Amino acid sequence: MNILTIDFETFYDKDYSLSKLTTEQYIRALDKFEVIGVAVKVNDGETEWFSGSHADTAKFLNQFNWSGSAALAHNTMFDAAILMWVFNIRPKVWFDTLSMGQALVGSYHSVSLAALTELYEVGRKGTEVLKAIGKRRLDFSEEELHHYGNYCINDVNITYELFKVLVDCVPKKELRLIDLTIRMFSEPVLEVDDRVLTKELKTIQEHKQSLLDKSGLDKKTLASNPKFAKFLESLGVEPPRKISPTTGRETYALAKLDEGFKALLDHEDERVQIATAARVGTKSTINETRIERLIQIAGRGALPIPLRYYAAHTGRWGGSDKINLQNLPKNRIREGIKAPKGSVIVDADSSQIEARVLAWFSGQENMLQLFRKGEDTYKQMAANIYGISVKDVTPDQRFLGKTVVLGCGYGMGANKFQATMKSKGVSLTEQEAKHIIYAYRKTVPCIADLWKQGQTLLKHMTARRLFAYRYREGVVSATKEGIKLPNGMIIHYKNIREERDEDAIGGSNFLYDGKKGKVTTIYGGKLTENIVQALARILISEQMLLIARLYKVVLTVHDAVACVVPEAEKEEAIEYIKECMSYTPEWAKGLPLTCTVGWGYNYGSVDK
Repeated sequence: MNILTIDFETFYDKDYSLSKLTTEQYIRALDKFEVIGVAVKVNDGETEWFSGSHADTAKFLNQFNWSGSAALAHNTMFDAAILMWVFNIRPKVWFDTLSMGQALVGSYHSVSLAALTELYEVGRKGTEVLKAIGKRRLDFSEEELHHYGNYCINDVNITYELFKVLVDCVPKKELRLIDLTIRMFSEPVLEVDDRVLTKELKTIQEHKQSLLDKSGLDKKTLASNPKFAKFLESLGVEPPRKISPTTGRETYALAKLDEGFKALLDHEDERVQIATAARVGTKSTINETRIERLIQIAGRGALPIPLRYYAAHTGRWGGSDKINLQNLPKNRIREGIKAPKGSVIVDADSSQIEARVLAWFSGQENMLQLFRKGEDTYKQMAANIYGISVKDVTPDQRFLGKTVVLGCGYGMGANKFQATMKSKGVSLTEQEAKHIIYAYRKTVPCIADLWKQGQTLLKHMTARRLFAYRYREGVVSATKEGIKLPNGMIIHYKNIREERDEDAIGGSNFLYDGKKGKVTTIYGGKLTENIVQALARILISEQMLLIARLYKVVLTVHDAVACVVPEAEKEEAIEYIKECMSYTPEWAKGLPLTCTVGWGYNYGSVDK
């Protein structure tokens, strides 16, 4: 199969650019978008540059055998969308050096073409694109267009050279996942119901205004940390504070996820409650802006799903293109995303996958038996905590058991658990929280031992010594680069080091360097979390590739996979997807997996 490396150069100006617009918005702006030129390289052959009218550019592109070839670019989501939406060209496979770099070094290094080619010493990116701002194709002189063409040719050449270095470092299944991720964006099938979303937008805006009216405050006061803090002080309330992870200095803890701020929602003074609710409603406009973007997309075509491959340290996908579909709230926004006529959305969610992987990886057999038998692990945990029989567990007690099973597997202490439950509306005394944590750890001693092994592993990593977990030897291993996973990828902990700290676990802190030199703390429980989430991601990825053999995968959110299937086939599709979501590779033998699957005409109506 040939590899066709491609790079488009397109018109942009200070207002119409990818720094101001989403990729979808930029390319679908029919009155603005223009291809200045394009360069294509076939395998190791000489790179061809072409600049001409739209019709002539289409003719140039169509001389290549795209349907039988792999297309390669850097930030392929952009070039793939142009090929598909503007020229109706669909390659057999998509490769992307940006995504490959993200998987290999993205946790600690820039993955721009300039940065990666410098890191791997395969060439140097030019700067001619900076001189093209505001210039249409016909605005270029012959000499300027020649220089621009050379710039584009160089980008193609260094992209291909970079690919040759990276391709042997990325497992084939990961290359398939990159292709699948790009197709979610470049081959959209989901539609946007702008009527539903317009109604929801109005509801949200009216609710915001109602909160604002009740608070008696203006938007400037609500949006400003110092002004809101002063308002709280006027009511005799001390504004919550925290240590900023960026500056290391004390600052106001007034972000909506700050525990101190969330506590204000339950303050005994109703004026504080209303003002805090109004601040959340007026300052956080993520739902409004997301709905507005979706409504705009509805007027331009089907909904491309923009995901960042390997966005997280552990390999999970992340949101992109300013509509982050990875954290859609379970409200009517989802109802505004629908399947095309004659099709339905089938959504499969892997059940308790992290808890299952954690029990399996640690060898916690009592938990594994519960999962294998399909018994209620949350009720059983609650029964252990309260010293009662499973049949006597109340719904509230089961909720606490669920929080413990899903939240305490990585070493959470009593104080944090107490705060977590308070944020969920459950008040616990310090003694109650300590008892619950003690009961959990007594029930799952192998999981607790895993945190200790993780602490030992970190010590070995800092000394650059090899170390293996006792129970699942061979599944993961410590290397000089980090933790090697069963699919061949690595969780990087660059420049990991130990610093003595008598207040820390074991008398030491372990630190490593992330992106832009950001120093991050790691400990046994956190390392366990990283590994478990990475293993869960590998499992979901393999299952997603199996599903994609028969059905169009349109979205993955954490531990769930959404597909579009013909309505007439929905029952067969559900059974096939269930089978895929229960699959475990050889390295995970004995791991019991299951899922919940549902279908609906829109994303919000999926009933599991």
